[in-house]
Amino acid sequence: MSLTFCNVHFTQAPDRVVYVSGALMKNLKLSGKKLVHLRLGGDRVPATIKRINKAGNHLYLASGVRRGIKIPKPGGVYLRSQQEGEVQIGPLIGVLSDGPTSSPTNPFGSRTAFIKQLLRQGSRISYIFAFTPRDIHWGDETVNGYFLNEAGRFVRKRVPLPDVVYNRLPSRRAETTNTISQLRDRFVRRRIPFFNWSFFNKSDIYRLLEKDPTVGRYVPESIMSPTPEQIKEMLDRHSLVYYKPNSGSLGNGIYRLSYIPRSGYYARYRKNGRNALLRFSSFNSLMRTLQARHGRALRGYVAQQGIRLIEIDNCPIDFRFHMHKNGKNQWVVVGIGAKKAGKGSVTTHLKNGGSLLTPEQALTRAFGSRADEVLRNAKAVAITLAEAIESHQQHLIGEIGFDIGIDREEKIWMFEANAKPGRSIFKHPSLRAEGKASVDHILDHCLYLSKFRRRDGS
Repeated sequence: MSLTFCNVHFTQAPDRVVYVSGALMKNLKLSGKKLVHLRLGGDRVPATIKRINKAGNHLYLASGVRRGIKIPKPGGVYLRSQQEGEVQIGPLIGVLSDGPTSSPTNPFGSRTAFIKQLLRQGSRISYIFAFTPRDIHWGDETVNGYFLNEAGRFVRKRVPLPDVVYNRLPSRRAETTNTISQLRDRFVRRRIPFFNWSFFNKSDIYRLLEKDPTVGRYVPESIMSPTPEQIKEMLDRHSLVYYKPNSGSLGNGIYRLSYIPRSGYYARYRKNGRNALLRFSSFNSLMRTLQARHGRALRGYVAQQGIRLIEIDNCPIDFRFHMHKNGKNQWVVVGIGAKKAGKGSVTTHLKNGGSLLTPEQALTRAFGSRADEVLRNAKAVAITLAEAIESHQQHLIGEIGFDIGIDREEKIWMFEANAKPGRSIFKHPSLRAEGKASVDHILDHCLYLSKFRRRDGS
């Protein structure tokens, strides 16, 4: 296989002809051939080759060729010569999401800005578009995708099914429907890589990792659907327990339970946008209140050992590690945000009053001259955790967000693993470069999965 980056141009000639520069003919090993089969996604069309005298790698496509394989636009893209006389153009990358409206300017709701960033950066090296489940036409295996034009506006173009799908469906509920299950299975049956299969389930991740000899020591003790007796016993041993919904996000529904001898039991939580604290004279009164508030929903809760984290200004600090697979299929740490809890908050979520620092700022305050060594160790642990999670997954994952804590003895703890992590840490002025690098890693991994990157990484 040979892989070449070239400039694709359009001509108005109606025939199925491709005009190929001499350098590109040589790179694609087409010298002496009169016919080539061009492919985009699953579409394939034969075309006559005509050589042109032009320096560099250039490919001119007549309109008959463009219509035959639905080439969306001119510009820089890769060419991959496969079997004898066949050249694949691409990659054709699909970003799967959904939106609350069919607005032409804001089709993906709160995710529109991120999707635009993906499309803007990706269009320099690929044909990249966004789409919703409603945009797929399985009968003729096409997608009515959202591309970005030069003015930065969305334009709709019909293209073949993509070479790779990056899944950013926003809802756990949507992912469990029969429609989405069938959609994923259809891509898999067509051997189209589909990565970030679904949201993680907290209890599944805890269960897998605590039994894994390489990473079990980094996972706090966790009990799925605990009985009141189990919660009390955990409180007696650790004095601090986090009680949280198995499939929750953004800190919603989380309680920070604590026990102080001769004082009582305490529950911190978020209510109506404010931090709340309740004191109970007995454990039974604490549980009666939680059961009255949530009823049967408590069956979907997890009790997790509380950790005494490092603090700044008496506020706990934890860290969001944004992990990516790179163009060599390796896990790397791309961005880290240190999250400082707001006063009285049960979590460090920014929406709940938390604030964001760089990891260097937080660790220097906590560990002084040892900050760099603690950070290096935490990065190594995060990579080991990502590799462990991947080894237990049946489907492709290419991105993980870890919520990681460090206690006062420098021990590292993994609290959460998210298959579709939020991107709020990249809003920090010192982390904007990491935000761009995150998008670059997504694109590099798409190149790898679609085989538009050599397996040696070049």
